[in-house]
Amino acid sequence: MSTIDARAAIIKTPKEVGLMRISGRLLAEILAILREKVAVGMTTAELDAIAEQAIRDRKVLPAFKGYRGYPACLCISVNNEIVHGIPGKRVMMDGDVVSIDAGVIYRGYYSDSAITVVLGQSTPEKDRLVNTTRDAMMAGIAHAVHGGRMGDLSAAVQKVGDEQGLGIIRKYVGHGVGRAMHEDPAVPNFGTKGTGLVLRSGMCIAIEPMFTLGDYNTREMPDGWTVCTADGSLAAHWENTIAITENGPEVLTSL
Repeated sequence: MSTIDARAAIIKTPKEVGLMRISGRLLAEILAILREKVAVGMTTAELDAIAEQAIRDRKVLPAFKGYRGYPACLCISVNNEIVHGIPGKRVMMDGDVVSIDAGVIYRGYYSDSAITVVLGQSTPEKDRLVNTTRDAMMAGIAHAVHGGRMGDLSAAVQKVGDEQGLGIIRKYVGHGVGRAMHEDPAVPNFGTKGTGLVLRSGMCIAIEPMFTLGDYNTREMPDGWTVCTADGSLAAHWENTIAITENGPEVLTSL
């Protein structure tokens, strides 16, 4: 993935970035509501219903619902689930590690963001997993600079995970975002400094590390969406949509 041709990256105009800025702000508001509302004893479907109402209230569209047949507004991944967990009858319990991934469309422009929380009583290991994954995302954001290389960004994410001995998911990576939910380029969470795509002002990307307390191997569930750790270890997922500018990275989905 570090050899993606620079021509594959879609460059946004200032007007397009402005529309994405609005999309990202509205998504940040929605995720703030979800972070406040998610609670022990709630089903994942109930949280999805709260998200859908918040999306509709802001007169934007859910980016996930209907995407390749996906049935919900959110991806809610619990404990050993890494990404793409489908909301349903599952009751969230005390101590659960819950990743909430959401996206919206504003006037044809997508934003994409995810958070991970521990419900109720946590443990030092769970906190280390969640906080390190978020720290890795922030390290990647710091390297989303005009003239930098994708390998620099990816290596920065990997370094944070490696230092804590966490599993860094290889199969699922970040991506370009804007006129579609998934655009070029791919944004890996592992890489080598000084290699890969040259980053340019106007590129908009979703940086989304997925770390585990075990290794990086994954398995897909029979529902065709949910991705779990192969070894059953806990996983965390953080994501923000970023615009690369001449003045540095702008977090469009900042909470």
